[in-house]
Amino acid sequence: MKKIQIKTLGDLKKSGYQSKSIKDELRDNLIKNIKEKKSTFEGIHGYENTVIPELERAILSKHNINLLGLRGQAKTRLARLMVNLLDEYIPYVDGSEIHDDPLQPISRFAVELIKEKGDDTPIAWIHRNERFAEKLATPDVTVADIIGDVDPIKAANLKLSYADDRVIHYGMIPRANRCIFVINELPDLQARIQVALFNILQEGDIQIRGFKLRLPLDMQFVFTANPEDYTNRGSIVTPLKDRIGSQILTHYPNTTEIAKTITNQESRLDDRQKSTIYVPELAKDLIEQISFEARESEFIDVKSGVSARMSITAFENLLSTAERRALISGDEPTTVRLSDFIGVIPAITGKVELVYEGEQEGADFVAQNLLDNAIKTLFPKYFPKIEKLQKQDEETPYDDLISWFFNGDGFELLDDYDDVTYQSKLDEVKPLDSLIADYQPDIDPKDVYFEKEFILWGLVQFKKLSKYRYSEGLQFQDPYGSYISGL
Repeated sequence: MKKIQIKTLGDLKKSGYQSKSIKDELRDNLIKNIKEKKSTFEGIHGYENTVIPELERAILSKHNINLLGLRGQAKTRLARLMVNLLDEYIPYVDGSEIHDDPLQPISRFAVELIKEKGDDTPIAWIHRNERFAEKLATPDVTVADIIGDVDPIKAANLKLSYADDRVIHYGMIPRANRCIFVINELPDLQARIQVALFNILQEGDIQIRGFKLRLPLDMQFVFTANPEDYTNRGSIVTPLKDRIGSQILTHYPNTTEIAKTITNQESRLDDRQKSTIYVPELAKDLIEQISFEARESEFIDVKSGVSARMSITAFENLLSTAERRALISGDEPTTVRLSDFIGVIPAITGKVELVYEGEQEGADFVAQNLLDNAIKTLFPKYFPKIEKLQKQDEETPYDDLISWFFNGDGFELLDDYDDVTYQSKLDEVKPLDSLIADYQPDIDPKDVYFEKEFILWGLVQFKKLSKYRYSEGLQFQDPYGSYISGL
């Protein structure tokens, strides 16, 4: 880049370079993107008509921003993508700890260097990717960490008195001058530390020990916070909230289609898994529906939220379960089965906060309950609805299938069946073929066996069949026929 060839202050002045604040950079580049119909927040899905317009309005207003939402709602991702709105390179005084603007220096080091060398002052350039700083707010963060403190080692090496401002060691915020600075989980920051941010947000001043410093820092602050934190662990002190220009509420995906797009984008799959394991679309829908069910579950703390990471890790576990089964049986490639969903339970149990009732039932029970509810919710979208109450002798599309189980001794699907055995076992249940032919005539042939198993699981949820899980696999039975035959 031509600008990077500029090595001195004199050359910079001759080039006609104009200083610009970071907020003006963000604003000007956003205006350019909007005019050119260019997306600024690539990879963010479901916020096109809600969060992103509000975020763009805040940037146009040159506000500091607080992104308020439950965990797993891409708050930090949004903040990181704002880097794309910065100019590609900006100049700073070479050697400056706080990236002083050569035309508007603020630190003692830069001012004295320019005074001494004039137009020969060395200039360096910083790329926009290096202009992002991030700090996770934790209770142990100190003012020295984020603002600065006196450095006794520096004082000793330079033979300076503690009254000299050159003994100051700058904290994270001054070092992020002319950068985007993100503080994650702001309510976790102690109130006295939040107070230290007042003047920085309002005036750009920083106070370190007893020094009278006025450093008009040029920064874009982005804070993230979880509404739960306001009551459970801390709060954002009112005067600080007053100094944050825009508070933007984030949310979870509104549809399974958006959720699937996010999961597909964020899943870290091995190339072997991608090439050897086929995932039916219904299986992807089920993974997302589990999260939707969790956000409505009476066993799960709604205030804590259910992160999008749950779907992502559940999907990764699902493919790993299918991969392990295929490695044992020697099947390659293979297709995900509904019975493989037993492998997603560890991904669910670690991602949800249970209320008292959920703790009483146990995490495994809650995870299985979410899967069962997801199947129950999706079933009527693919096959005729099963009414809770029906008239005696009224015919239903499932009569032949229920009779098949009533007249039989049960039906087993073992976890370690190879694909040929698995398919032949499902083919034994002839009524499944007519249900698929009648209600899913355009189904992809690769999805047939998954949907056959889905019908069995669906009938279990509507109390038409019973399902028993044991160490080797699953057994499906007629709930009444098995009892009568036992008698």
